[in-house]
Amino acid sequence: MSTLSIIIPAYNEARTIHLILNKVIETPIAYQVEKEIIVVNDCSSDDTEAVMKAFIDSRPGVNIRTFNQPFNQGKGAAIHKGIELATGDYVLVQDADLEYDPADYNLLLRPMVEGVADVVYGSRFMGIGPHRILFFWHSIGNKFLTFLSNMFTNLNLTDMETCYKMFRADIIKNVVLREKRFGFEPEVTARISRVKGVRIYEVGISYYGRTYDEGKKIGAKDGFRAIYCILKYGIFDRRTYKR
Repeated sequence: MSTLSIIIPAYNEARTIHLILNKVIETPIAYQVEKEIIVVNDCSSDDTEAVMKAFIDSRPGVNIRTFNQPFNQGKGAAIHKGIELATGDYVLVQDADLEYDPADYNLLLRPMVEGVADVVYGSRFMGIGPHRILFFWHSIGNKFLTFLSNMFTNLNLTDMETCYKMFRADIIKNVVLREKRFGFEPEVTARISRVKGVRIYEVGISYYGRTYDEGKKIGAKDGFRAIYCILKYGIFDRRTYKR
């Protein structure tokens, strides 16, 4: 039996972390795949650490671990730590908010377990699942960043910035990653695109976006950082593997 390692970076998610964890735990997997849940608390200033401890204590028998970063480093750094700790055959990133639905795990897993994919992206701009209608300029920004990324990677992705990225563990664990904050998405896409013979697939997923009042954290400065990362890892830093 294979194992899917689900990495959940969390920062100040004490109010809702139990909701996404319950969804992840209760989501059935259609294949012979077990779930390993790894929550990386990015030194939250709220009660995320205490809430996580209480949650784990209340769910004995569930394969869930937590790691508390010694200081706030950013989402990318939390994902790096999760990848390091993962023991599964496949690795998936799951945001701690409620924007992405674990019910889509099987869509992402299918090309992996069928042996045709090494990496699968979940696109918010494909498929027939429910999509919350939110910000026009955010969607334009996402499409622009994806277009710019595709120019340098020679991929034809529709959603480079998606949270849902699933990797074969043996590949992602050997790829060098440096970006500690929201630059993770363009960096990992650039690095992965240069893995020799890599097979990248994209599937449509649902999207339940949040407003800023509801806790959305990404903003314009993160968009400019993404442009910088696309250029940096597309032109100047073209390493793929750890030394």
